[in-house]
Amino acid sequence: MQPRRPTHMIEFNAPRRNDSGSDAERLPNTSYAVLGMLAFGDELSGYQLKKRGDNLRFFYWSPAHSQIYAELRRLEKLGFVSHREVRQVRRPDKRVYRITPAGEAAFESWINEAPVEPVTLKHSVVLRLFFGHAGNPERLREVLCDYVERVSETIADLEGISDEISGSDQFFYPAVVAEWGIGYYEAEKRAALRAIQRLEERPEQFTNSDDDTESDTA
Repeated sequence: MQPRRPTHMIEFNAPRRNDSGSDAERLPNTSYAVLGMLAFGDELSGYQLKKRGDNLRFFYWSPAHSQIYAELRRLEKLGFVSHREVRQVRRPDKRVYRITPAGEAAFESWINEAPVEPVTLKHSVVLRLFFGHAGNPERLREVLCDYVERVSETIADLEGISDEISGSDQFFYPAVVAEWGIGYYEAEKRAALRAIQRLEERPEQFTNSDDDTESDTA
């Protein structure tokens, strides 16, 4: 998990901190996600932040490169991150970022003081099932079975991450989140399997509905 430390360094370009606080108060959670990835103490390039941010896809956010760099520009303007240029041999030079003391203070304040936000579930499979009366029951069953396979893959991915970071002091809290994620998706899998069982237990409801329609038409 530890990125390679660069060997060629230039002075840090640390912008002056914006002390007004007004911009910082309006930071979205994605800004704090980028600060958090830097808060582990590593210097990371935008590419490395994107790779590390992919681990957040299980529960919050799968960032695009453009989002990462947009957040870095915002955070650097506020003085929450700083960057330096790294010269590389036979490869283009790169820019790496680190969190500043001001950024650490802002991130710590968010961790400790931000209100608990309600979780909004946007589940397209469940939405389709909700309106299942208008669909084909066998197709709905196929959709749910496909979803179970995808959830199983997600569980396997999380178990791999959990095995990789288990026992690491640096990544203790991400390891706890990985365990949470495994439990969450296992429950999700059970719920989907139960929905499949419910569909299989009552196939006649769809047949009866079709028969009623034909009778009305006749």
